[in-house]
Amino acid sequence: MIRAGAAILILAALTACQGGADDSARPAGAREFPKPFRPVSAVTSNEFSDEDVRDNLGEAKVVMDLAKIGAGTSVADIGAGEGYYTVRLSERVGPRGRVLAQDIDPGAIQRLGQRVERERLDNVSIKLGAAEDPRLPERSFDRVFMVHMYHEVTEPYAFLWNLRPSLKPGGQVVVVDVDRPTDQHGIPPQLLFCEFGAVGFRLVEFVVKPELNGYYAAFEAQGQRPEPKVIKPCNSAAGKLGT
Repeated sequence: MIRAGAAILILAALTACQGGADDSARPAGAREFPKPFRPVSAVTSNEFSDEDVRDNLGEAKVVMDLAKIGAGTSVADIGAGEGYYTVRLSERVGPRGRVLAQDIDPGAIQRLGQRVERERLDNVSIKLGAAEDPRLPERSFDRVFMVHMYHEVTEPYAFLWNLRPSLKPGGQVVVVDVDRPTDQHGIPPQLLFCEFGAVGFRLVEFVVKPELNGYYAAFEAQGQRPEPKVIKPCNSAAGKLGT
């Protein structure tokens, strides 16, 4: 009995230590949410040098057309980086519209701020976000864009849970990404659908387009936002290279 009791105590102590060590690396605001069962791609940035290539493919126009971005639309550009979409969204929504450019990299935010000032984008504001929380104002956006960056989100359940209240009624979250493993700068569509579904979103549109070098997916919130403790993490998926 003594040996069994000691073993139980040791096991409990080890479990507690391991759990603490695991959670200590996570943002405090994410610890009540499940961990994702998937690797995460290293963060990259969009450089100015590739903007002409993307424009020649018609990428931004295709995405904005699919998302029905027009004059007066309110859009959040998450992971805005160097501002490729921010600039084009600013022009599309016009003076009656609004664009909030967000990133978690202070350096990118500083460079983007300089670009916004230089190009006099008066309908653009800038905000520093966090890995577990985009820190968006509530009931503010018709569309939230996450273009080629969702696979870099390290705390998807906390991030999407905190993002939900930022949508206006009928608002949508737009994801553009590639069908390949999450540690290779993409995310398989079924895994994407599952992670959004776990936080109470439903898929409303899915399109594969060559101009995007990947796919377009749009989601709307449905029902009540689930409590963090009842969210079930999704299994990882390998994806299909080349699609």
